[in-house]
Amino acid sequence: MKIVNKIINDVKSKGDIAVRYYSKKFDRADFNSFLVSKQEIKQAYKQVDKETIKALKFAKKNIEFFAKEQLNQFKNFEVKKNGIILGQKVVPIEKIGVYIPGGNYPLPSTALMCIIPARLAGVKEIIACSPKIKPETIVAADIAGADKIFKIGGVQAIAAMAYGTRQVPKVDKIVGPGNIYVTAAKKAVYGDCGIDFLAGPSEIMIIADEKADYKLIAIDLLAQLEHDANAKAFLVTNSRLLAKKVKKEIGSLILVLSTNGILQQSIKNLNIIFIRKINDAIPISNNLAPEHLELQIKRPEKYLNKLTNYGSLFLGKYSAEAFGDYCSGTNHVLPTNGGTRFTSGLSVRDFVKLQTYQIISPKGARKLAKSALKLSKIEGLIAHNLS
Repeated sequence: MKIVNKIINDVKSKGDIAVRYYSKKFDRADFNSFLVSKQEIKQAYKQVDKETIKALKFAKKNIEFFAKEQLNQFKNFEVKKNGIILGQKVVPIEKIGVYIPGGNYPLPSTALMCIIPARLAGVKEIIACSPKIKPETIVAADIAGADKIFKIGGVQAIAAMAYGTRQVPKVDKIVGPGNIYVTAAKKAVYGDCGIDFLAGPSEIMIIADEKADYKLIAIDLLAQLEHDANAKAFLVTNSRLLAKKVKKEIGSLILVLSTNGILQQSIKNLNIIFIRKINDAIPISNNLAPEHLELQIKRPEKYLNKLTNYGSLFLGKYSAEAFGDYCSGTNHVLPTNGGTRFTSGLSVRDFVKLQTYQIISPKGARKLAKSALKLSKIEGLIAHNLS
């Protein structure tokens, strides 16, 4: 936080000069203009192969489909009772800033996940920031509907979006994942602008019975552990034989995967928990509240209503967590470290405000007066009482 606060204060006082300084220091990127120009966007499309663009557009359709269904759950309404009219308006946030990580890997999928729901919610201006930005990320942000894309990252990008600089517009809310410094920066600026939530390293829990496919389990555990050295994975099973097979398969896969540099570090965060029967996994899962939860068990659907704390749930052999990361339609920006106990993943809800209003008639005022007079007297708020 000491480092983060210093950078934020520098950006607040020196603006673009500080953003440029820290971009050069941390990302070895030195440029006068942070904006990805229209010409650079066109060039990015030329550098990205047609199959990648096709895959991004396919994913966009599925994310849009699910986000539209979510948006339908938030409606304007008005109710009348005893001379009192109460109402709700669903109003989009005006300006959103999206952070797209660009450290270990380019993450164009994050551009889709953050920008598409905002666009559907009716946000007027969406800007995106990403360090060491790759052509695939530029194309994804453009396909998703970003109004402006900036090639900056880290704490300096969060500060620039929170407070505004000559080049970077000030936004009302910042969303998107990032490393520990980005997360700390989001925490520091919260209150001056909104944020989605604070997310740490990725995590997965797989609940598996003796009939589960050990090869699929091994690769799905590694799929999360390859994110970074601090990623976490849990296997909860009633079969010691399955666990043994999974561990052996993981050992073989690590040797051949190109991400083994990270996996050799993160594999220490794999925890295997043995249970007597699958029902015993329910309280364990609800207590640990994982970001991703997979059920590789017989009839997984019957446990759907028993599981209460998770970011996103994947039921059955073919529901690979990676589908949720990329293109099934649900969002992959999810709370971690027990955060699923009290909040949910990114959705259109993060980009709208539910505003209430009331119209009270003389009859309605008479109905309310006795209760309001009594409560304001108890609280000792005299002007409230007179009002």
